[in-house]
Amino acid sequence: MERVLVSACLLGRPIRYGGGDERSGAVAILERWQREGRLVPVCPEVAVGFPTPRPPAEIRLTAETGRSPGDDVLAGRARVIEATGADVTDLYRRAAHDTATLARRHGCRHAILTDGSPSCGSTFVHDGTFTGASAALRRAGILVWPQGRIAGSDARLRHGAPDPS
Repeated sequence: MERVLVSACLLGRPIRYGGGDERSGAVAILERWQREGRLVPVCPEVAVGFPTPRPPAEIRLTAETGRSPGDDVLAGRARVIEATGADVTDLYRRAAHDTATLARRHGCRHAILTDGSPSCGSTFVHDGTFTGASAALRRAGILVWPQGRIAGSDARLRHGAPDPS
């Protein structure tokens, strides 16, 4: 059985930066996966010690590279700055690394992450960039799906549907 790393806020945990959750519209699929023992919940930010609530954060490129800003953060070419002005890059890098390690440890080849999140955004983040955990998981060979594509990931797990794009 395939294990799936999942943003814990999609399961209703109130750990988003503002203190809320991001409960998914695909509750039935997530509940089935939970019963099947597939889910490995994680909040990369909380796992490395960020509080809830916490200030919003955005990626700031130090130079235009033409690459994924998440990869740029991991490589040290971009910084993650909170709205307060605090540089939290090192914590975001650690969160990305720890999340990829957790996924590998549990044999996850798929991840469902919360779009819009500075850690988890896979197709968009509020500042228009991709970031750390999503980039680190992709580097580790893990297919990353946004929460709006849970049904597609379920089909892939059940029937071998095409990879997300």
